[in-house]
Amino acid sequence: MVSVEAMQQPAPACIRVRLFAGLREQAGWAEQEWSATSPVGQILTPAVVWSDLRLPGDLAHLRVAINQQFANPDTALNPGDELAFLPPISGG
Repeated sequence: MVSVEAMQQPAPACIRVRLFAGLREQAGWAEQEWSATSPVGQILTPAVVWSDLRLPGDLAHLRVAINQQFANPDTALNPGDELAFLPPISGG
């Protein structure tokens, strides 16, 4: 039996990180839960997450979306956000 106390505790603060196209292939995964906590004095941003992923490539050449809206890599992330990294798209 689960205690009422255990049911009321919030889940760990996470964001959902999604990779698309070649990024997904390089990383070997498409989607992960990521801790939304950051070191003291540091704001969690897409740029910080990208650095932690240690994938090849420069964030300046990628598109970033937070909650399905294009965003700046320095935008602060909040628990529950969905962060997506998209490679450049070309076409005619």
